[in-house]
Amino acid sequence: MTKHKESIIILVADDDPDDRLMAKEALEEARLKNEIRFVEDGEELLDYLYRRNAYREPGAAPRPGLILLDLNMPRKSGREALAEIKADSDLRRIPIVVLTTSKAEEDILRSYDLGVNSFISKPVSFDGLVEVMRSLSRYWFEIVALPTGSQGV
Repeated sequence: MTKHKESIIILVADDDPDDRLMAKEALEEARLKNEIRFVEDGEELLDYLYRRNAYREPGAAPRPGLILLDLNMPRKSGREALAEIKADSDLRRIPIVVLTTSKAEEDILRSYDLGVNSFISKPVSFDGLVEVMRSLSRYWFEIVALPTGSQGV
């Protein structure tokens, strides 16, 4: 097993400030050493990935090794952003985990049809979220092999 834990940037796309704070605290509680960055909607997510607008400066948007994606966001939904990312040959290999409040079968099926790597319904408790973050960390950064350059700049 190759360990990537130290070098992978986690990009969290979620419009809810409370959910972003909870995700940050849960990732810290799970003792992740990864750099965590946040965007607030699908449009900002794509700006980050394509290094546009606020992310144009060199170093402003290092390539993430993992994206945690909420489905229900303003301006551009997580579904729309997911479809664009997976249609782009330069971005499609970035692993994307949907982390959303939805448990709807339609959302699960559509997400996988669009190419998501995993679908997780957000736990209702902070302790549950910490456990999810620990499991994500172990799986994505200690167990699986990621493509070379997935954490590149």
